[in-house]
Amino acid sequence: MLDLAYIRENKDKVREALKIRAPKLDFEGFLGLDTKRRELLQQVDALRAERNRANDRISVLLKERKNTKEEIESMKSISQKINDFELKMGQIESKVYEILYIIPNIPHNSVKNGSDNTQNTLISSWGTPRKFEVRPKEHTEIGQKLGIFDTVRSSKISGSGFTVYTGVGAQLQRALINFMLDTHFRKHGYIEIWPPSIVNRASMTGTGQLPKFEEDMYRLKDDDLFLIPTAEVPVTNLYRDEVLREEDLPLKYTAYTPCFRREAGSYGKDTKGLVRVHQFDKVELVKFCKPETSYDEHEKLLKDADKILELLEIPYRVVRLCSGDMGFAAAKCYDIEAWASGLNRWLEVSSVSNFEAFQARRANIRYKR
Repeated sequence: MLDLAYIRENKDKVREALKIRAPKLDFEGFLGLDTKRRELLQQVDALRAERNRANDRISVLLKERKNTKEEIESMKSISQKINDFELKMGQIESKVYEILYIIPNIPHNSVKNGSDNTQNTLISSWGTPRKFEVRPKEHTEIGQKLGIFDTVRSSKISGSGFTVYTGVGAQLQRALINFMLDTHFRKHGYIEIWPPSIVNRASMTGTGQLPKFEEDMYRLKDDDLFLIPTAEVPVTNLYRDEVLREEDLPLKYTAYTPCFRREAGSYGKDTKGLVRVHQFDKVELVKFCKPETSYDEHEKLLKDADKILELLEIPYRVVRLCSGDMGFAAAKCYDIEAWASGLNRWLEVSSVSNFEAFQARRANIRYKR
């Protein structure tokens, strides 16, 4: 989340960003609540000081063996006022933080101001998409003909939005996962981990999925646990509520996990074949680094992700997302897109984001210089 002090000092910048990033959010109401909370805090501090002075007067009177009834009644009245103000302040503070947790990150200065993906910026491309003399078949038709995945039987097992990989398809899936993990571990210097695929509410809140996107997540109600939407969640939360050592940074992790998304909101539109499913496999990259090196590390991470497609000889392009197309927690984001001949369009195959301190503040991850 954003630092309250940053919001107060950069109200105009935040207000302008939210016009696109969160147009329905009542930012002026939020600022009013924060102002009221600070005013109450000043009043409470003044009353505490007055109570301390009254207590000092009572001590003096007791030493002089004088009547302290009036001073004690006065101190009781002050204490009651403090309690009343603290109650109001606590209620307002809860509302302030409730809103603070749904305010998105503010875009980096290099991010274009735009409302949707039509305003994204093409950064680079690699390879040439293959041209066909006839219309190429879609992946669903190819997959069924080769028998490498089965969406009909998976629907019988789990419902729509799932798939069963069979035979060579299952082997290909496993081989790609191993290939990516080995490349990032052996050639790019990432530490491989195998995290849990079920996490608690604090973990989902730390990376920004909660509270805003709870309807898109699979929740185990009896335990208040969640199936992860990406390995980013457990990997980032490895260091929740911890202080890292400066000499250990940057820390680089890669992890494979199955990922689960209900897609209950507006993202549930494109459901044909494997384009958007409720369960998918993903190899994730996560870096913990110092603020002053984060954008250099961001560019390096992009190259590490690019390298996978180059080794697989898949033509791709890199686009920098505009402010309105970025994820909730991102300050800057690149999408890597591969050309899908059967669908005649580019498909996002990787998203590379810099969250700056947004997730670190939510998860209370710090480092000591």
